[in-house]
Amino acid sequence: MAVIAANCPKIRVCVVDLSQKQIDAWNSSDLPIYEPGLPEVVEGCRGKNLFFSTDIDAEIEKADIIFISVNTPTKTKGIGAGRAANIKNCELCARKIAEVSNSDKIIVEKSTVPVRTAEAVRRVLMCNDKGLKFQVLSNPEFLAEGTAVPDLMKPDRVLIGGVQNEDGLKAIATLVSVYANWVPTDQILTTNLWSSELSKLVANAFLAQRVSSINSISALCEATGANVSEITRAVGMDARIGKRFLNSSIGFGGSCFQKDILNLVYLCETYGLHECAEYWNQVISMNDYQKKRFSEKMVSSMFNTVTGKKIAILGFAFKKDTGDVRETPSMFVVRDLVLEQAKIHVYDPQVKREDMWVEMNYTCNMSESTHPGVEAAVTTSPDAYSACDGAHALAVLTEWDEFKDLDYARIYKSMAKPAFVFDGRNVLDHDALRKLGFEVHAIGKPDPNKFSDL
Repeated sequence: MAVIAANCPKIRVCVVDLSQKQIDAWNSSDLPIYEPGLPEVVEGCRGKNLFFSTDIDAEIEKADIIFISVNTPTKTKGIGAGRAANIKNCELCARKIAEVSNSDKIIVEKSTVPVRTAEAVRRVLMCNDKGLKFQVLSNPEFLAEGTAVPDLMKPDRVLIGGVQNEDGLKAIATLVSVYANWVPTDQILTTNLWSSELSKLVANAFLAQRVSSINSISALCEATGANVSEITRAVGMDARIGKRFLNSSIGFGGSCFQKDILNLVYLCETYGLHECAEYWNQVISMNDYQKKRFSEKMVSSMFNTVTGKKIAILGFAFKKDTGDVRETPSMFVVRDLVLEQAKIHVYDPQVKREDMWVEMNYTCNMSESTHPGVEAAVTTSPDAYSACDGAHALAVLTEWDEFKDLDYARIYKSMAKPAFVFDGRNVLDHDALRKLGFEVHAIGKPDPNKFSDL
């Protein structure tokens, strides 16, 4: 919404939320999320044509276009639990809009939703007793956290789906005219509602599929002496395949990939497409395998025990340039090591300890109440050097740029020996680390202690 306001100075944009705490943060200099470039965009528009408010009813009444941008988490109970998306929040938004509105409006699904959610929203809106007409559009977002601002300023494409009749096409044209203020019209794609809704799920599924595909090869590389970086370079030069999303790692995380694939799996099962569901579920299975494989390699490399050993975890966010910890692979490695009774010291430049434990509790059911003493077993360090001081091993689990430039000679001197490095993102200079004396293990890279013919 901030990017729309920045590029459309004649359009009034107001973001509303039930949480006064969230709105207060958006109206302050300390925004509630970390995203490079976002503070500058917000500060440039706030109070001019960009506003943040908890007065939901008043802002609905004023609006011509309403974007529904609410969370659609995976269900934890009931039919489809663990796979289906819970669209309760979308329905609640539609009911509030129908209740408050006094004029016709365009309603835009911005949330990632199961295909045909727009039909549920439309039916709720149609039940208004004022004779109002609503057009429901789908306008999924394809941004990536960490690069969200440039992704929105110069998007690969903008996708808008709507009903293919006169009123629906008119609504589509209205939203197209908003984006046309800064996006070339040949990059604004228009489709029917269902193609637009499904496209977002498919896009995320394809990206996650590439990650799981190269991660499966990384395991084969470690077993055979091949180098996954050389494999990706050779494969990525094929124009049919391309170079993007071929970096092997401990696995994908974030709020979208797993949730959207599970949603896709559930949709396939619902329509009786069981072979399709099994295919996409394997992407999740491979991601789980990769995280577990990394944890197990850490333990086996350190003489099959990490009990009582200090281990430094560098990076807890699911990727660099964000503080988002939802479904972060780091969390699962930390969980596994805690269960092995290791002493964990975590450093991440943007993740708050409170957020870390909220996610650990929600996703892994790991908290002081379920695992007494767990919070004492996990220390959050103020910097990488203190995290590594006296550690038996360090594991790079988020690809923050600062981890490439650390003084590893200093770190090596401060660590217990033998000093282990586990590079879960392949961002370090492994040869240089070995010359310092580290024993280095990396995703998809051959171990020189295992192979003599590299």
